[in-house]
Amino acid sequence: MTRESYASLQQKIEKEIQKLKKQAEALKAKQRTPVIKDIVRKMREYDITPDDITKAFSKIKETGKRAPHVSNGKSRGVVPPKYRHPETGATWTGRGKAPRWISNAESQGHSRETFLIKPNNQ
Repeated sequence: MTRESYASLQQKIEKEIQKLKKQAEALKAKQRTPVIKDIVRKMREYDITPDDITKAFSKIKETGKRAPHVSNGKSRGVVPPKYRHPETGATWTGRGKAPRWISNAESQGHSRETFLIKPNNQ
């Protein structure tokens, strides 16, 4: 491949990339419009000002944390571990998908109950 053909091919690719970037920006703008309208509608409905949003956004930026998920007015707390691997000390709460060390042990015929953390073992 000659240098000129490589350069022209690279130029064509760059143009295509720019074209796709513009299409992506247009699509994003198109998708954002109804979301922004919904936000403005809800701000009016709940009498929320742009200053309220700025203050809330600043708090998130400062702490690096988002507001905790709230369900029925109560925040969800941290769940203590229910299972512990005896060798590595790895723990699992028993919620969600079982970690690999539990799955592997079960596939080898071990019972999940053998990994239960006993109250005096915490």
